[in-house]
Amino acid sequence: MLEQLSQNLENVFKKIRGHGKLSEANIADAMREVRRALLEADVNYKVVRTFIESVKEKALGAEVLRSITPGQQIVKIIHEELIQLLGGQTVGLELSGNPAIILLVGLQGSGKTTSSAKLAQNLRKEGRQPLMVACDVYRPAAITQLQVLGKQLDIPVYAEEGEKDVVKIAEQAIKESVRYAANVVIVDTAGRLHVDADMMDEISRLQKALKPAETLFVADAMTGQDAVNAAKTFSETLDLTGVMLTKLDGDARGGAALSVREVTGRPIKFIGVGEHLDKLETFHPDRMASRILGMGDIVSLVEKAQEDIDIEDAENLEEKMRKNTFDLEDFKQQLKQLKSMGSMRELMSMIPGAKGIKDVDIDEKRLTRIEAIINSMTLVERRKPQVLNGSRRKRIALGSGTKVQDVNQLIKQFQSMRKMMKKFGKMNKRQLMKNLPMGF
Repeated sequence: MLEQLSQNLENVFKKIRGHGKLSEANIADAMREVRRALLEADVNYKVVRTFIESVKEKALGAEVLRSITPGQQIVKIIHEELIQLLGGQTVGLELSGNPAIILLVGLQGSGKTTSSAKLAQNLRKEGRQPLMVACDVYRPAAITQLQVLGKQLDIPVYAEEGEKDVVKIAEQAIKESVRYAANVVIVDTAGRLHVDADMMDEISRLQKALKPAETLFVADAMTGQDAVNAAKTFSETLDLTGVMLTKLDGDARGGAALSVREVTGRPIKFIGVGEHLDKLETFHPDRMASRILGMGDIVSLVEKAQEDIDIEDAENLEEKMRKNTFDLEDFKQQLKQLKSMGSMRELMSMIPGAKGIKDVDIDEKRLTRIEAIINSMTLVERRKPQVLNGSRRKRIALGSGTKVQDVNQLIKQFQSMRKMMKKFGKMNKRQLMKNLPMGF
């Protein structure tokens, strides 16, 4: 996510920190490189100009030039300005009305239908009862797609086959929401390959008829300034209340994320960070700014852990570690929970300073191989790894599509880990802190 921009800015910061003292010339050079980094990230040129002027004005202040750590002061200023550029503060959904109506609009291919399901999933986790409405009556199989997603999530979908008047469909869905006991209605509208008069007229009529609490523009982050320009056009015609950015996990540049708030005047409310239906996150400007600058995002990491890790399981695991009864069955469960939190690269990006570790090759496939090896074992073998003789290991390798050497390596690493756990399990807290590796 935004890796290219993060890397380019990190290179600029290294040069800034290399100067014991900063002059106006040093700052001007740094600002030129920051400008280049932002333009390469496909950030709107007007947004870049305003951003650079604001940073430069504050960086030339006496408190920076006379500071003991001027480089860090400039990074602090850029961090603060990035937060403001991204919206300043988190803006949640407005869910007034009974039911509360959320209208999703955007171009074809931006991910509206999938985003409807993701948003419904999020709202249900918060205790809401969502109903999804299929108002994309033009795209082949659009209604079926929403129905399949609804069935997958066990969330109701209202659709009328053959009806082309989307206002009638939506109004009838609102009436039927009582039957579904729904208190939030999410309306998935039709998109086009480009903005056209007919499309905007239909959505305008839909908005006027429904008077939704939220009208969210869904934009594909990977299309950069095209997404921003489309969002601007929609905001001039409709009363948009916010933006949902999809496919941000695949956007290495970040132009849309850094431009859309400034250009449209509307806050980013959600970001899609993966294909799975649980990969929709509330957008936090401060956390995103920290991740862009390689400062990590510990708060989001903790939230992920709290969401995906069962407290009772964690306590049982701690007890097993202390008693040295941790086995491969437990290890398998830990791998499963780790994978549910996201990719290793995603998790590493949330740890402060981890983005700067260039020599660590994160092999996602290795976790899959380890899981395959453990799954090829019997329950007895997972709970008592000491029974794994040569013939058993050969069978496991064959069943998991790996080599015997891979099985041997896993067993060896697991045994080493158990020895370490046994050592730590016998220590009191003071001894444990003393024996932790430096920099832990």
